[in-house]
Amino acid sequence: MIPPSPAARRSSIAVRPLTPDRWNDVVSLFGERGACAGCWCMWWRMGQSEWERTKGAGTKRRFRALVAKGPPPGLLAYAAGEPVGWCALAPREAYPRLARSKVLAPVDGAPVWSVTCFFVRKDWRRRGITVELLKAAARFARRQGASLLEGYPTDTDRTEPGAFVHHGLLSAFRRAGFSEVARRSPRRPIVRKEG
Repeated sequence: MIPPSPAARRSSIAVRPLTPDRWNDVVSLFGERGACAGCWCMWWRMGQSEWERTKGAGTKRRFRALVAKGPPPGLLAYAAGEPVGWCALAPREAYPRLARSKVLAPVDGAPVWSVTCFFVRKDWRRRGITVELLKAAARFARRQGASLLEGYPTDTDRTEPGAFVHHGLLSAFRRAGFSEVARRSPRRPIVRKEG
């Protein structure tokens, strides 16, 4: 049997908001480690000492409460009904760590939504899932009234372990139509896409 081409695989990807009825899907995708070191996609939403104290079971509880309260804190990608990828996005104000970052400080006073994290199932990496999530994120943010979607990818030409590129790669953001608007660090540009 000939495996489907990358384009055919991408065309079968469905992206859905993480709502309470999809909680078991994100648990299945993230696994026991909560995607990476017990993060449960809460690192950007908490201070360092608070995150260190609660990572693991505590961040999982907080993430579940965030999902239950709504609005959806991100998007899940599905292939053949199975969750294969995740993308976190929300108004920039939802991520206190961005406010404290010198490298990722606001570019200007424009209101933006931020894409902060990705997690793609290991067997689905390097298949364009991040690009599909970014395209869906732009549509989702636009429907929520956002006129700008911003990201903070890693710029590297080396192959990196997934844990080191959870912000996404610059090449994926470019393929999804984002443009660089600032760079205060050699490897961490700020990119935007207009809605």
